[in-house]
Amino acid sequence: GDETRQRVKFTDDRVCKSHLLDCCPHDILAGTRMDLGECTKIHDLALRADYEIASKERDLFFELDAMDHLESFIAECDRRTELAKKRLAETQEEISAEVSAKAEKVHELNEDIGKLLAKAEQLGAEGNVDESQKILMEVEKVRAKKKEAEEEYRNSMPASSFQQQKLRVCEVCSAYLGLHDNDRRLADHFGGKLHLGFIQIREKLDQLRKTVAEKQEKRNQDRLRRREEREREERMGRRLSQPRVPCRSRSRERRRRRSRSASRERRKSRSRSRERHRRHRSRSRSHSRGHRRGSRDRSSKHKSSRDRSSREKSRDRERKDKSSSERRHESTNGKSRSKRSEEREAGEI
Repeated sequence: GDETRQRVKFTDDRVCKSHLLDCCPHDILAGTRMDLGECTKIHDLALRADYEIASKERDLFFELDAMDHLESFIAECDRRTELAKKRLAETQEEISAEVSAKAEKVHELNEDIGKLLAKAEQLGAEGNVDESQKILMEVEKVRAKKKEAEEEYRNSMPASSFQQQKLRVCEVCSAYLGLHDNDRRLADHFGGKLHLGFIQIREKLDQLRKTVAEKQEKRNQDRLRRREEREREERMGRRLSQPRVPCRSRSRERRRRRSRSASRERRKSRSRSRERHRRHRSRSRSHSRGHRRGSRDRSSKHKSSRDRSSREKSRDRERKDKSSSERRHESTNGKSRSKRSEEREAGEI
């Protein structure tokens, strides 16, 4: 009857992606000693069904969010395990390396017995009685090995320290395990919801890591393929647009164009400089010619004035000479005339 949940889709950020993938620690560890309570995000089975239907059509890549969630949870669990180990090392008495190795062997056999008993109980509950009986026979063999290991451990240390309870931290769920725990308690621990829940979470985390790595690799390959197709299409388009110019000679053509343009610029600059030089030379020549002409004109004017003055002087001289000659001639004529007249008068007489 909640209307807000009906309006929310599975792609909303408020929806728990780990719940959609059925690996949320809040659901797996509910009712155990490490119950985390209710998740802060929305959990709804209808949304999970919608996600399962949509994931068949397209890849939503929700595994990455779920992987980050589980990694943070498992990292916190491992941190608690390391703290518990340090606390045990501080409280319990130190033993030699040989004794600790024997105690470690007893712990490993206890874990094997507990796991086998939990598996036998599960098979018996499912109805596989024969398989359960086979596992119980294996349990008896492991118990015999455990008795021998306990005897070796007891003989390697004094009785006072052997009676002291030796604890160990479970690497899966960070719970404490005793060296002298009976089979029933070991079976309850390894077959309990807490231990199995942590195993489920760790297995789911490994599966998500593989899935994310595969999808990322696939996505990278698709990107490379699309890029190659795009580059191929671009090359084909360039070839169609420029069929005569091959793709490899484009750089050469560009270099040639650049060199041609550079040579043209050099020629233009050279021609401009030559034109400027010619103009300068022509201007200098015209200037020198004008100067020469001016000097020639001045000299010619000076010469003409001198010629004119000399001519005028010569003309004056000629006039004077003519006038003096005329005067002389007139005087001579007058004298001759006077003589003639005197002779005439003397003849008449």
